[in-house]
This record gives sequence, structure tokens and C-alpha cells, in this order.
Amino acid sequence: MTTEILALRTQCANAIRALAMDAVQAANSGHPGMPMGMADIAEALWRHRLRHDPAHPRWIDRDRFVVSNGHGSMLLYALLHLSGYALPMEELRRFRQLHSRTPGHPEVGVTPGVETTTGPLGQGIGNAVGMALAEKLLAEEFNRPGHAVIDHRTYVFLGDGCLMEGISHEACSLAGTWRLNKLVAFYDDNGISIDGEVCGWFSDDTPGRFEAYGWTVLRDVDGHDAAALDAAIAKAAAADRPVLVCCKTRIGQGSPNRAGSAKAHGEALGEAEVALTRQALGWSAPPFELPPDVAEAWSARESGAALHAAWQARFAAYAQEYPALARELLRRHRADAPLTAQVEAALASAAAAAQQRQAAVATRKASQQVLDELGPAMPELIGGSADLTGSNLTDWKGHRALKGAGTGNHVHYGVREFGMAAIMNGLALHGGLRPFGGTFLTFSDYARNGVRMSALMKLPVIYVFTHDSIGLGEDGPTHQPVEHASSLRLIPDVDVWRPADATETAVAWRQALRRMDGPSCLLLTRQALPHAGGGERVESIARGAYILWRPEAERVALLASGSEVAVALAAAALLDKEGIAARVVSVPCMDVFERQHADWRHAVIPRHLPRLAVEAGSTGLWWKFVGEHGDVVGLDRFGESAPAGELFRLFGITAEAVAERARRLLASVSHAGVRETA
Repeated sequence: MTTEILALRTQCANAIRALAMDAVQAANSGHPGMPMGMADIAEALWRHRLRHDPAHPRWIDRDRFVVSNGHGSMLLYALLHLSGYALPMEELRRFRQLHSRTPGHPEVGVTPGVETTTGPLGQGIGNAVGMALAEKLLAEEFNRPGHAVIDHRTYVFLGDGCLMEGISHEACSLAGTWRLNKLVAFYDDNGISIDGEVCGWFSDDTPGRFEAYGWTVLRDVDGHDAAALDAAIAKAAAADRPVLVCCKTRIGQGSPNRAGSAKAHGEALGEAEVALTRQALGWSAPPFELPPDVAEAWSARESGAALHAAWQARFAAYAQEYPALARELLRRHRADAPLTAQVEAALASAAAAAQQRQAAVATRKASQQVLDELGPAMPELIGGSADLTGSNLTDWKGHRALKGAGTGNHVHYGVREFGMAAIMNGLALHGGLRPFGGTFLTFSDYARNGVRMSALMKLPVIYVFTHDSIGLGEDGPTHQPVEHASSLRLIPDVDVWRPADATETAVAWRQALRRMDGPSCLLLTRQALPHAGGGERVESIARGAYILWRPEAERVALLASGSEVAVALAAAALLDKEGIAARVVSVPCMDVFERQHADWRHAVIPRHLPRLAVEAGSTGLWWKFVGEHGDVVGLDRFGESAPAGELFRLFGITAEAVAERARRLLASVSHAGVRETA
């Protein structure tokens, strides 16, 4: 490498440092240390190895780049601007400001070229594992001899914080088991976190840990030496397993008084220190300006267009020889693609079969019956479970298990709920596959932040959470979810379905699959539930709540979800014998119901009737449906270890107990002279 080339490369890296410290200083908020410390690594990767096209950020066969240590977002924004994405300098000036395209942490869908929303440490590497898995599975499915139309890498930047979070263990362990050789992670080993030098709380043998996972580890790479970085990246490209490049770096590199200290991590350097840093780097350009030679050296517009054009030519040849495969690959990557006619037919068949059987069945089993119809019709479907396949029933007839370094469409995630959620997010972000995964509802706590990120990124991931109440019985309060349905419902943009029978389960699956702008959770029973009603209700179920039973001269409305719908129906039958007519409303999905027009909502849940809600879980969210003068039968304490029937009797969630609560509600309303209208 000549002196002139090395000097240019140093100045290209310094462009990242300058933009990072200028943007953070302008905002008086942000994290300059990581971008300044990883600038040389970014230059080596982005200018010399990364396959991407700034004019087409969604090109199918682009390399994926993930900043797992997302607090260093200015590194990514600088790279996107410098290489030619539609991110003008004005947006860098507006870093962390309202409605800018440069938010505090990278957000997919906000900034062109951002592959995933990162910030909660460790989830970015989990997403990257999902992306690399998607590449492997799609390459196996679509590539043909002489036609490698899926052939790209996933690169990740991560720091000590990502490695301290337990999710990194879950995801990286699987990456090693799956031998995802096109996954390359660059570890920013600078020894500093917010509280200072990490040696006091992070003394892991990180290289040894990753070698134990089955990764190739490149140790002690100088993260500020261009030649050493080039050599490491070349070695990573030749590896037959995932690669961790351990880069020794200095946080805040270039800052005379802040480099190597926690002060560089999460606050602006200050105007005086910025000036000193410019001097130390030999950077004379004013804030937010670039020397012409550096700007020209960074632009990837021409090279990216050439890479993309070459792929398009290869894809055209592939399409000529394999037209059906080419059409299918493009269909799978359309973000707004509707379900195919075959999938819609399979879902309709599943609902019709449930109606015809009219048998008592656990909704987890009803879900598997849907999958048996769906699996053969939906080749992009990829399911899984966190070591509970036989309990969640997330497999289906004809599925192919993914174990070890093989391929398949059913993933054994092991006991890794959080890792599963992050990997599914990565699968969805990559495109071409439609992921779902299962665990017990009580263990949704482990996956919850991953579910939240699904919602924040508007990803159509489906979570199958079984054993949804005290109905699981003898396993006791550690496994009996109480607050979990409400907890998931509180996450914005998550649709939480709790179906009452096999028909509602089939409709829940249909609606979850039709939804492309956010995740859905299916809360399913261990115990068998009776068939609840006729086939004419299918489209009403899809609206989130509907009238299941409507007698004449009704005096009270009973609202319920899931297993408690049968309890409400039985209570209505008891009340009917006493001359008390009770409407029964099934509420399989509060979230969808609340998006309906007010006319529908008020017709289904009448404001003129006293209302009693029933659910074997936390009562809080039901009060908005029953009103101040209504009542809720539920469970605001932990459960017990006993057979399910005994538990429902103990907690007063039976037809007899609900009927008594309805009588008391009517008596209290009559005594108070209340007739609620709002």
C-alpha cells in the first residue's frame, strides 16, 4: 500500500470521525466514541468489500450491514451519506432532531440503507443471525448450478455491551451450530462502557467463548491498521463458519483528551475538544464539509450500480432458464405481496374443516391443524419453537427440521426465547421468508423486547404462545400466565389473538398472515375447548369481537376471550333459565376490535347494557369495555398447582360463578338506577 493510498484511506476514515463529532456536537447529544473508534474498520469494509448499491437500498442480493451497537448511529449515517445514499448533509446536521432521517438510534424504514432498528444492545447481532440464516436457506432453495442469484454476506459491528447482554449468547450459539459462514462480526474491543473500564465487570474470554460456539475467531486485529483489517476481512471471506474479528480499538480515536475514556462514549466532545481533534487529525474542513478528493473516494454510486447491473444480468439468465423460480423469488421479496390464492384456499379450508368437525379441541392443536393445511401451500413459511415443539405444536405434516448445519423449514431454537424473537426479526427483515415461532405464554417475558422490536419495525412476525392460562394446571404459578396477555396487548401495534375454538384459531392465523405491517401473537390453550358457534361468524371473528349469542329482551352482556367464552356461554344458559337474557360477545382480539368503526364497536358491545367481562388473567384492560358500572371476572394474583378444573373453581371462573356475578351486577345497577350510555 503506497503512502498516498494510505493517507487517503486515513482521511476517508477521518471523514467519519469529523461528521460524527460535528453531528453530536450540533445536537449536544449522542455517542461520538464508537464512530470515531470504528471508523477505520468501516472504511476497510465499506470502501473495499461491501456489495451494495446506494441507488437501490433494497436490492435482493446486497450485503447486509448491521450496527448492533446502535448508539454509534452516526457511524452508519456518515457511511450512508458518504457512499451516496439519499441522506443529504442537511439530515446529518439535524441529527437527533424531530422528524429527521437521522434519529438517535438507527431505525429501519426511516433512513435509506438502514437494515434494522438497533439500540437495545445485542438484538442487532441476533437480527444479523436471522439475516444470515435467511441467505443460507434461500440460496439452498433458489440457486442452481451456474446460477448463484442469492450469494451475499451479513456484516455486523458490535461492542462489549452487545456481548454482555445474554441474547448474544443465544443467537451466536445458534449461528455456530448452523455454520453460517457468510456472517462476519467485528468486535469493537475498546475496553470501555458507560461506567468506565469494563475489566471490573466484563472479564470474559470473548475469543474463547466464540471459538466454543464453533466460530472462526481472528484475534488481536489492530482496528486502526488498514492493512491488518484488509487481511482480516479477506480471511473472513474464506472461512467455512461464522467469523468474529476481534478488533483492538481506541474509543474516541483522534480526540487528544477524550480518546480511550468513558467521557468519549455518550456525550458531545465540546467545542474546544472538537477543535483540538481536528488539529490532531489534520482535518481542516469546516463542520459538515468534505474535501472533494475524500468525497469522490467515498462515493459508491458507480461501483454499486455496476455490481447491481452485473447481478441483474445474472438474474436475467437465471430467469430464462428457471422462470418459475425467478418469479417466486421476486414475489417473496415484495413487501406488499398479498397471500397467494393457494394460501388463501388453505386457510379457508382450515376454517371450514374446523366448522365441520365441531369437536372440542385445544386451540394449540387447532393451530397445528391450520399449519397442516398451510405448510404445503406456503413455501416461504418457516416455523419453530424454543424447545417446546411437542407442546406448542408448531410443526406440521411434511415439515423439514433444520438441525445442525443443514437446511429446513422448521427451526429448533433450543431454550432461547429472546434469541428466537431476534432471529425471527432478522428473517423477516431479510425478506423471502415468513417466520413464526412458539413458546409458553409465560415465557413471552423472555422474548418481550424482541416482540417490541417486531412492532417498532412493523415486521409481520407471528408468535405462537401456548399454555395461555391457569388452564395448564399442575405446573403451577411459575408456568401459569396471569399478566402476560395484558402485557402483550400494551405494546403498540401488536395484534394479540386469544381464540375461543378451532374456527377462531383458523381466522386468527388468516388475519395474522394477511397482516404485513406488524406482528401478531396467538395465545393458545393446552386444554380442549368446545366448538363455539356457526360458520357464518368467520368474517365477524376477523373484526376482533363479535356477538356470539344474542337473545331477545337482553338485559346484560357477557364479554370473554379464549377459554372463557365457553364459560360465558354456559353462564348465559344458566341465566336464561331464570328469565335473564344475556348477550355473549367473543373478543378474540382487542387490538383489531379497537380499530373498527365506532358503529361496529357500539353494536357489538352495547353501551345501554350492563357489561361483565370474563378472562382468566389480569382484569385491568377489560374495564375500558365494561365501563365504570360494569364488572370483570379475572385473576389479579398468581395461580396454584392443581388440575385445571379445580383452579377455575378456586378462582371463580366457572359458569355458576359468572352467572352469580351477573346477577349481582344487575342488582347493583338496578339499585343505583344506572343506565350507562358511554
